[in-house]
Order: sequence, then C-alpha cells, then structure tokens
Amino acid sequence: MYIALREKIFIFTNKAVPIMKLFLGVCTLFASLLAFQTQATVIVEAKANSSSGGIGGSTGIFFTAGDYFTATADINDLWNAGSLPRWSNADGLTGNLYATGTDESGQANGTLIGKNFGTHTQYGLSAAYGSLVGSIAGNYFLMGTNYAGNAVASGELLLWYWDSNNGDNTQNITVSINTASVSEPATLALLGLGLLGLGVSRRTFKS
Repeated sequence: MYIALREKIFIFTNKAVPIMKLFLGVCTLFASLLAFQTQATVIVEAKANSSSGGIGGSTGIFFTAGDYFTATADINDLWNAGSLPRWSNADGLTGNLYATGTDESGQANGTLIGKNFGTHTQYGLSAAYGSLVGSIAGNYFLMGTNYAGNAVASGELLLWYWDSNNGDNTQNITVSINTASVSEPATLALLGLGLLGLGVSRRTFKS
C-alpha cells in the first residue's frame, strides 16, 4: 500500500509540476504585458508655460484619478523669472542661490542669482514663485524637483511655471515622468487566468 501511494504521488507530481510551471510562466508574461508603464520627458518653458500669460505644457499622459506617478527635475536645471536675482530650479525662489559659473544664468561664480520672493496664489494654490506646478482637469498641485503621488483627478497632466507675469521669463527645465499601473480589465483577466489554472491542476490531480 505504501509503494502504491508513493507511485500515485510520484505520478501526480510529474504531471502537475510541468503544468503549474507553464501556468506560472504564462501568468508572469501576461502580467508584464498588462502592467502599463509610461515614461515621458517633457521640456517646460518658463515663458510659454507660465501660469500667468502662458499655457500648460502638455505631457501627453492621461490619468485616472488615483493613479500613482512620479516626476523629477534636476536640482541644477534652472529657469528664470526676469532680472537678477530671479533664477531658481523647479522648487522655486525659496532662498539664496549663487551662480556656479557654468549654470544657465551666465553669471560669474558666487553671484547671487536667486532669493526668496515668497509665494504666489493662483487657481486655489499658493506656491513659491518659479515652482514647477502640475494640473489635471483644473486641479493644481505643487511638484517641484521631486514629486511622488496620486493623480488628483482624471485627465491629462499639464506642467506650469508658477508666476504672476511671464513678460521677461526665460529658460526651461526638463521633467521626467514615470507611471505604472494595471488596468481593471487586466486585473480581471489575471483573475480569470488564475481560476483556469486551478481548474487545470484539479483535473490533473483527478487523472
């Protein structure tokens, strides 16, 4: 009886393991195809994409409310709101900034090129002048040099230079955006594939 039972276990294992390995492989491949990942690099102009006098910079990325995404801009990538000292990175004019001699300002090393100008309030948001701001469907939020969070609404992500007057704005910054999500149909498809796998393993066990 012990030998017969051992043989049955051996037969079941030999049949089930290859099938389950194949099933897991298919699930992994299917999941990788259904996990949509978007990577975009967007140039945001201080003048053309100003919140005052410009239009939002199009990213071409459309979100459903709650989707998670990240956005980064180099802290050494500078844009400008006019005459000195109005240079800043995407975090805005929040404190003293000194020229390096090689940055976009063109000023000599050690020159004061940026300082704190307080905050600008527009569209229900208060943020530092010169900040990188995002908007989705008319909902504005601060992004700065390093943002991670969920989409506040459904629609396209637009990017702005936060300012009260774009007349003498210059330069631009480059923003890298990453998103990753699995759609609801994809989730249901994976669930269906899992149930199919259970059915296959059950039939294998019976045989």
